[in-house]
Amino acid sequence: MEQKIDIDSKAPEFSLPDQNGRRVNLNDFLGKANLVVYFYPKDESYGCTKEACSFRDSYEVFKEAGAEVIGISSDNISSHQAFAANHKLPFILLSDKNNIVAEKYGVCKSLGVLPGRVTFVINKQGTIRMIFSSQINFQKHVDEAIMALKEMK
Repeated sequence: MEQKIDIDSKAPEFSLPDQNGRRVNLNDFLGKANLVVYFYPKDESYGCTKEACSFRDSYEVFKEAGAEVIGISSDNISSHQAFAANHKLPFILLSDKNNIVAEKYGVCKSLGVLPGRVTFVINKQGTIRMIFSSQINFQKHVDEAIMALKEMK
């Protein structure tokens, strides 16, 4: 069952394997870094590759803003590993195989079939500060996240 997540609500906890098989938890970042968590449909698909490369190209901007970027999809660890290597992605990709975390975050399927494309900015206290959802406007996910981080400073 999808939950309704709003700005100013607590970010749901997650614990998922990254592209290297290491477990990554929301709690690993609390008190240390703001997070940009983006859910995307599929490694190596056109839109997801454009979006991931936009996050990659702005990665230094995110780091300067005190934020870590995390991409989440239902692809498996080896798919994430190849995707990250192929496009030189410097950030964490998490495997949410059964979409349990996506559901916790209320990321709905678009058109009833495609996994959703939603970006969340979470502050160091674990509170959601921005939610942006667009299946087709890939670059805007990056722009909106950067704007939200600047407003939080």
